Amino acid sequence: MERSLRAGRLATFAYFVLNGFLMGMWVVHIPSVEHRVGVDHAVLGWLLLVLGAGAFAGMQVSGPLTDRFGARAVVPLSACLTAASVVLPGLATNAGTLAAALLVYGFGTGAMDVSMNAHAVQVEREYPRPVMSAFHAAYSIGGVFASLVGARTLSWGWSPAASLGAVAVLGLAVTALAAPALLRAEPRAPEAAAPARPRRRTPRHIWALAALALMIMLCEGVANDWSVLHLRNVLDAPASTAAFAYGAFSAAMTAGRLVADRVTARIGPAAVLRRGAAAAALGLTVAALSPWVPLALAGWAVFGAGLSGCVPQLFSAAGHADQDAAATNVSRVAGLGYLGMLAGPAVIGPLTRLVPLNVTFFLPVAFCVTAAVTAGVLRPRHEAAPHREAETVNP
Repeated sequence: MERSLRAGRLATFAYFVLNGFLMGMWVVHIPSVEHRVGVDHAVLGWLLLVLGAGAFAGMQVSGPLTDRFGARAVVPLSACLTAASVVLPGLATNAGTLAAALLVYGFGTGAMDVSMNAHAVQVEREYPRPVMSAFHAAYSIGGVFASLVGARTLSWGWSPAASLGAVAVLGLAVTALAAPALLRAEPRAPEAAAPARPRRRTPRHIWALAALALMIMLCEGVANDWSVLHLRNVLDAPASTAAFAYGAFSAAMTAGRLVADRVTARIGPAAVLRRGAAAAALGLTVAALSPWVPLALAGWAVFGAGLSGCVPQLFSAAGHADQDAAATNVSRVAGLGYLGMLAGPAVIGPLTRLVPLNVTFFLPVAFCVTAAVTAGVLRPRHEAAPHREAETVNP
């Protein structure tokens, strides 16, 4: 295997870890920033939606730019913006400046998310086996690093500005070191030299993948926002025990993504989505119906393991569908998926006024079942995936 391809893969890992680390450091400092700015939880909730809006805008802008100029150009620029802007929330003094800071940071992290996933697709296209899930596991690992580093800096009494400022400098350094290893733009097919074709609309196939991403990532959002509250409020678990619900989910998801690529190489992406979504539906059903805390924790773990390989398959399929519009297609899938993750609290919260919290979980269960039933959308439409051919040449 070429040294440049290995270096490109390592650089992609670096950017995924960096993005997860930067986001995790912001999350760790949310309570401190909230106190510094002087807003209540309700106002903070609206401000977090501003971050989401910025991320969605960044995704939609980054996709076409990456297709035009290449991931090698857009990934470092978006990473620099993300790293530099992560300090801005720590400098905010009121709700208005915090909203502006989160809008800029959200735009940067959204642009980075799409461009680095587009580069991941480029690496996977040349690699002898699937590698997308491992990249997404790297993002989760970055979040784990952030929780450890953030806990340490908070224990030292560092202010949000000092802590996030140090992280910004580190992020800029990592960006500069990893940028030269990114792969150059892929050569176009001979017919690409012909006059440009009229701009096409996003194919229905891509929107189908985006719809599945919305459903799957809404399920992830439900675990992020409601798993701990489920054990605390429904099963009356102590706060220290309830915290293990999210821990079981996230640990199982990270572990699942570390092995999902090899599973995908063996059984194919459609089977990974079908079986993973089915397992997730089973796990969440067990958690929702269990009267015992240990069984509920096991259910949340199965839920995380089942979901672990689903979103990477959707991103990979979108990127491989059309080489000329890979990043734009990824931006559609990632953007709609991100909206699904944001919609989790908005959907589940109002439902709890009508039915108990554990009963509301059957909505994401239904989404998982839908994903399992429609997983065939991941099957290659015309030809085998590029890494399959490479696998034959380089066993």
